[in-house]
Amino acid sequence: MSVPCVCVAREAGEEVRRELAAADLLDEDHEIVVEDGSIYIPVTERAAAVAALDAGAAAIDSDIDVVHRDAPERDSQVTPADVLGFAPSIERLGEIAILDEDDPERARRIADAIVESDLPVETVVNRASKVKGELRVRDWDVLVGDGTETVHREYGHDFRLDIATVYFSPRLATERHRVVSQVEPGERVFDMFAGVGPFVVPMAARGAEAVGVDLNERAVDYLRENARRNGVADRVTAIQGDVRDVAGAYAGWADRIVMNLPHSADGFLATAVDVAGDDCVVHYYDIQHDKDPFGPGLAAIRAVAEPEYDVAVETEHVVRSYAPHELNVCLDVRLTRRE
Repeated sequence: MSVPCVCVAREAGEEVRRELAAADLLDEDHEIVVEDGSIYIPVTERAAAVAALDAGAAAIDSDIDVVHRDAPERDSQVTPADVLGFAPSIERLGEIAILDEDDPERARRIADAIVESDLPVETVVNRASKVKGELRVRDWDVLVGDGTETVHREYGHDFRLDIATVYFSPRLATERHRVVSQVEPGERVFDMFAGVGPFVVPMAARGAEAVGVDLNERAVDYLRENARRNGVADRVTAIQGDVRDVAGAYAGWADRIVMNLPHSADGFLATAVDVAGDDCVVHYYDIQHDKDPFGPGLAAIRAVAEPEYDVAVETEHVVRSYAPHELNVCLDVRLTRRE
């Protein structure tokens, strides 16, 4: 049957699919088709799909077209909502389904419904604590399955990780891609809180020389593995330790620095300035009140970087709502050393 489909290069397919899903434009009744290096994603409305992709085009490095073509009808799938009679909140990370339920009985009902459904997961977990400690990990109740390790695929890259031993948020995939898309071949990038490599690995894949530092030994082990599994180990240096102890070896080295530790990145600004080269972009993540989400971060950067550097804001970007009247934001700031 001929239906409207978004046509895009295969390597950009997952990114475009996410944009369309966020706009609620995916045609769930027809299969996605891959042919001759292109992917055809069925959509419910041609004009709306074009508008949605135009709005998100700044983060998509690929030509996009909307065409009519034959797409096979999708077999009807049983969803957890079909089993339960209501739509539960489920987050997917690789083959793990993540719940955030305070009621253990409700969590068990949802886990059983996931098993009964056609959702392609092997493990179901429920959050058992908030993110805690220096390593930013949390406790989990495993309701289905044997463990908490999985492989997550994001914008064409695979990341192995264990959610019980490392911090990772799939919700930040679009933001990570926004930053990664700015990287040019030959850049020297320094991720101060690298985790399992969701910034470092794709930056290296774009031709950068990348250094990733993390306090969590298990995260650094996964970072090294993920660099190998994505074919960029020759351009990635993974270091376990406190970045303040590591930075001396990279003084004046970086063209780009990622500071994704929004609750306390301000305490590491002096280290970032030490690592910055003569012309360096810093991606500074912060959480602030919505009345002035960017002012405190910029003031903190200026207080540390000036007068050694001129400070110029390139982007003020809201990543997501964090709590009532609080925003998770990113400042893309260029530091230019004064002569």
